[in-house]
This record gives sequence, C-alpha cells and structure tokens, in this order.
Amino acid sequence: MGADKSGMREFKYGWPVVGSSAIGIGLGMSPLPFYTIGVFIAPLMKEFGWQVDEILLAISVFSIAAFFTSPLIGYLTDKIGVRKMVLASILTFGLSFMAFSLNNGSMTLYFGLWVMLALLGTGTLPITWTRAVNRWFTKKRGLALGFSLLGTGLFGAFAKLYAAYLIEHYGWREAYIGLALLPLLISLPLAFFFFRDVDDPKVADKVAAMKSEVDYSDLEEQSGAEGMSLKEAIRDVKFWLLILTFIPISFAVGGPIPNFETILGSKGFDTSDAVVLASVVGYSVVVGRLIGGYLIDKLWAPGVTFVIFIIPVIACYLFRLPDLSYWTAMAAVAIIGLSAGVEYDVMAFLVSKYFGMKNYSAIYGTLYGFFAIGAGFGPWIFGKSFTMTGSYTTIFGYAAIAFIVGAIPLLFLGKYRYQ
Repeated sequence: MGADKSGMREFKYGWPVVGSSAIGIGLGMSPLPFYTIGVFIAPLMKEFGWQVDEILLAISVFSIAAFFTSPLIGYLTDKIGVRKMVLASILTFGLSFMAFSLNNGSMTLYFGLWVMLALLGTGTLPITWTRAVNRWFTKKRGLALGFSLLGTGLFGAFAKLYAAYLIEHYGWREAYIGLALLPLLISLPLAFFFFRDVDDPKVADKVAAMKSEVDYSDLEEQSGAEGMSLKEAIRDVKFWLLILTFIPISFAVGGPIPNFETILGSKGFDTSDAVVLASVVGYSVVVGRLIGGYLIDKLWAPGVTFVIFIIPVIACYLFRLPDLSYWTAMAAVAIIGLSAGVEYDVMAFLVSKYFGMKNYSAIYGTLYGFFAIGAGFGPWIFGKSFTMTGSYTTIFGYAAIAFIVGAIPLLFLGKYRYQ
C-alpha cells in the first residue's frame, strides 16, 4: 500500500477528534462573536444611539484581552491536558456569551462583557483543539486541520443568518441567548463523548491500531514530545517572521468581515441582500480550508499560503469600485473568505512543522495573541474609516498593501524542522 493511501487510514481512527473539533471550533469564540457582531450593529445603534465604530471597538478590547489570555491558555493546556481545558471553556464561553443579553446601554458594561468573553472563552479557540488533531495526524495533518477548522466557515455563515432571524422575530437580546445555547447544547456533549487526545487511556487501543496500519517509514522518527520550548521559539527568527505575516494579514482579513453588512449597505444593497452576501464569506472559508489543507500536505506550506494571501488584493480592488453588481460583490466577499479559510490551519500546521509539539499550545497561543491584535483592531479601523469618510474606499487600499506585506515573510521560513 502506498504511503499516501496508508496515510488516509489516520482518518479511520482520528475522525471523532476531527469531527468534534470542527463543531467545537465552529461554535466557539473564534467565529460566533466575530461573525455575528455585524448583524447586531443596526439594533444596537437603534436602541442605544451608538455609532458603528463604537460598537466595533469592542472587538479591539476583546482582542487585547485575548492577547494576554491566549498564551496563558496555551500554557495551561500543555500542563493539564487539552480535554479538561476544552470542556471547561465551552461551558464558561456559552454562559459569558449569554450575558450579552443583559446589556443596558452602558458602554462600560458592553466592553466589560467582551473582556469577560475573552477571559472565559479562549479555551474554545483552535489553540486547544488543534493540539489533539496534530497529535492524531501526521501523514494527513494539513487535511485533518482543514477539516477540523471547517466549522468556522460553516457556523460563521449559519450564525449570521440565525442571528438575523432571531433579531427580526424575537429581538437582539433573545438572539444572544439563542447563539449562546449552540455551544452549550451541541459542542459540549460532542466534546465530552468524542474528543480525546492520543495519550488518553480510553483510546490507547485505537492509537496502537492506527500506528500498526499507517506506514510512517518515509518520515524521520520523532516523538510527540520533541520540539522547542516557548522561550526557545521566541528567540527564533521564524517565530517573528510568522508574527510579521499574521498581524497584517489578520488586519486585512479580519477588518472587513464584521463590516460586510455595512460595506454592502454603503454600496446600495438592502439589509436582507447584505446579510445573505455577507454570509457567503462562511461558505468560502470552508472551500479555503479544504483546498489549503490539501495543498499544504502536498506542497511547501509557506509557498501555498503566500499565493492564497496575495489573491485578496483583487477583492480590495473590487470593493474600491464606486458601483458593485450583486455577483461582483459576492465574488469579492468569497475571495476574502478563501484567505480567511487558511489562517488558523496554516498557523497550526506551521507551528507543528517549525517548532514541534513539545510546547505546541503555548507557542500557538502566543502567536494567536499577535494574530488577535490585527484581527481585533481591523474591524474598528474599518468602521472608523467609514465614520470619518463615509466610505470604505481608502481603508481597502491599505488592506491591499497589508496582504502583500504580510505574505512576503512566508517565503523566508525555509524547510521544515519537524516531521
């Protein structure tokens, strides 16, 4: 049996981890607050008289908090185990997200709720889930990461439409409660029954069977405990090359997504069309995950990612046009989604290949903290630009530059260190 075909047998044993991760990540802190805040802008403006940039500033506050919590959660995950961290975090994330329904018009309370969400929900980010996926999969790691991160696109698209429906029929407070119930009722029980790391005694027989069936002879023998410490990684130039990549890229990708409803509204689309078009980003994220995951297993991952991060310059050009047809707008949104579809899985893949699995979650968490800065301030900067100029034309020009600048450091990463 060929090594490539043998590698697919990893899915025979690792599918419960991939499946529960896909749903857990998809109903976690990464997509739900980020993808749905744009739907809440109009009702919050109407009820409290807030401005677009004021509402989106919460994402920046949220990201500053995540900058500090991500490395800590990564460190604790490495110490206490990924399963314990995931189960506790799903519960606290759901309850803290539900608390948004208590907003009384106080900006202090509003920002405080976002800080609480970051403190209690960080364990639902890919930082935790992808640790187990990386340890179950070696031959098909990129594809497995792509599948496990599909949930961000699928549930991101669904969450926009679901939240819009709840707001229209019940109100924005009820919409927050309805969104918060998703992780509590769906991902929590699935994680409890199906999400286990390779060192869990309950899956020892499955791990042994997988190792006996999959041909790893073409790989250098390395234990899952090999790799750099966080301190060693921080001293490494490749760590800083990744930061130079993901800060501008996360700004350029993360900035438009919560603003899509407003961006499309400024182009003349009515609310219902804007929500439907904005939801396309979720579906294109799914396509990006699958294509990216497949290609980074076959080719040099930094080169693949460089190409995918350059393509959205086209979308930035399209959004700068004075008039957009329905299908042109859909294409522009989809292109942004494709690039968003490779961020998390490529980051997870590159951490495992360049820094190893010894302190994977701590290193990934620290990188994610920097990623969160770009993704957090991007929406506010986009919203502020719109408030000041009445359009998004100028900011999309800067986003195009950010895509180019962020893609270039990937080309200097060199060959992989760890198989």
